[in-house]
Amino acid sequence: MKNNLDAESFEKALHLYISGEIDKIEIGTVKGLQKIHKVLFDGLYEFAGKIRDRNISKGNFRFANCLYLNEVLSAVEKMPENTFEEIIAKYVEMNVAHPFFEGNGRSTRIWLDMILKKNLGKVVDWSAIDKEQYLSAMERSPVNDLELRFLIQPNLTDKVDDREVIFKGIEQSYYYEGYEK
Repeated sequence: MKNNLDAESFEKALHLYISGEIDKIEIGTVKGLQKIHKVLFDGLYEFAGKIRDRNISKGNFRFANCLYLNEVLSAVEKMPENTFEEIIAKYVEMNVAHPFFEGNGRSTRIWLDMILKKNLGKVVDWSAIDKEQYLSAMERSPVNDLELRFLIQPNLTDKVDDREVIFKGIEQSYYYEGYEK
């Protein structure tokens, strides 16, 4: 990992599963996402698990305005999650909301897997998804999530409790954000 902060957060992500704490987190809710974020970044960021109160952007893209963020998050939380397409749409909208200053991607990928597991009995085999393809699909997903769906769907697995799939997925999730062992 690039630095100790990344390594600590990575270990916290693994521990979330090893400890079974993941099974106590609300699925598909903002509260659940906040809990994931808090677990991953507690002691590393003062804002761990807290909804941001300032505007942020990445490149030329501005995430949801903080003035309306609570309303946006409430609307995302209420989105249906019965089909793969609905779940991905909800995931994309949560990414557009970007509720935290840092750590949104790592937190929301775990959140997505929890929703997929609960509703479809599947998780994403993240280790099979190329970093550049994923990041490009995510960048374009607010306009059209078809590319993202086509990237993720063939990499769904029913190995929802397989530690190797989960742990390699966490490793890949951190790699997407620029962190390598």
